[in-house]
Amino acid sequence: MIFKNQYEDIKRVAEDIYHHPELGYKEERTKQMVISYLKQLNPDIQLEEFSTTGFRTTLGDSDKELHVAFIAELDAVYAPSHMHADKATGAAHNCGHYTQVAIALALYSYFINTQAYKHFDYKITFVFVPAEEYLDLAYRDELMKQNKITHYGGKPEAMKLGVFDDIDVGICVHAIGGEFAKRTININCDLAGFLYKRYTFIGQASHAGFDPFSSKNAYSMSTLFNVAVGLSRQQLKDSEKVRINPIVMQSDMSTNVIPNGITVGTDLRTLSVDYMKEAAGKLDAAAKGSALALQGDVEISTQMGYLPFNQNRYLSSFVKEAFEDTEEIEVLLDADPISAAGDIGDLAYMLPCIQIGYSGFTGTIHGDDFIDVDPAFIYEIFPRFLAQVFEKMNGEIDRSKLYKRSYEEYAGLIKEIIREEEGSHHEEK
Repeated sequence: MIFKNQYEDIKRVAEDIYHHPELGYKEERTKQMVISYLKQLNPDIQLEEFSTTGFRTTLGDSDKELHVAFIAELDAVYAPSHMHADKATGAAHNCGHYTQVAIALALYSYFINTQAYKHFDYKITFVFVPAEEYLDLAYRDELMKQNKITHYGGKPEAMKLGVFDDIDVGICVHAIGGEFAKRTININCDLAGFLYKRYTFIGQASHAGFDPFSSKNAYSMSTLFNVAVGLSRQQLKDSEKVRINPIVMQSDMSTNVIPNGITVGTDLRTLSVDYMKEAAGKLDAAAKGSALALQGDVEISTQMGYLPFNQNRYLSSFVKEAFEDTEEIEVLLDADPISAAGDIGDLAYMLPCIQIGYSGFTGTIHGDDFIDVDPAFIYEIFPRFLAQVFEKMNGEIDRSKLYKRSYEEYAGLIKEIIREEEGSHHEEK
């Protein structure tokens, strides 16, 4: 009855966050609203704040060695054309993060009201993380210059700050894109990782009417590059879910001057780090060849996005067990990998993580019409199901099946990937 009784309050909080979206590292209003709600539930709550808008709170005795985190993401997407976008910032909650926050509050409320967590053999920490979406990078660049953050993504930043140092298991949840006839959850849906590539094509300007013969057209180089990318797709493995989306990022073009500089940016998504490197080599070759074909040059820069996310199948088995015992959720999808990405992949390098998907939405995820249509499932039934997952884990987690890496190991891997990419550019010069 607890989830049913608190449903209206949780739904109200979710709708408020949905209608007041904030971009990453800017979630000040969302943060204060969540903290206010938590303090109403538990006036004695202890909060640990990190990286501008992030915070966490723990339930359970400190002498319990095993430590499970439930992670919710605070930020919205930049989508100014969304039907409920913030007119000033362009932020919109069309990825469903507002429901993650509400689900976390529903669980916290349940545990506080029942004290059920006290009989668990592990502590539970609720971690509210900023800036999962990889966007608004100019603002984050400024934060980096001010030494306020080191990473674009909220989870890698939290990892750097030690937020997850004492955590053994990470549990996330996420909206499933698409509409479903029956109430549905999914598990084992692996995500791609990505690099962020910038190609600055360098040509030679001249008068477009009087003397185009002396020019080297940087825009034409970028056009040739786009054609090469399109034609090269048959050489990229389907099994790796490769995605490439070049866009023009910067140019000083005018109609009467042949452009001598244009920057094209793209993410490069793959399901594995090794193939990410291979595909990046092919992408770089296409850029170099396109510049060379038109007597120009190209400068290449590589920025690490997020690592691929391999869901932990052992932890997913507890979700399967809970599903077998419930009659409230009709469908469990043991999902195929997709090309979406998230910084949960970075955290999963450090410790075993799962991300449980849930239906209940209409419209296109990251689209202009995304909104929940089954709030009873999202804010009442699904949190009740998650409480059963926590129950299934109690006394049953085999620590020998877990792993732990340090932030330093993670940072070393990222540097290695970037170093190999940069090294390949220098070798060819």
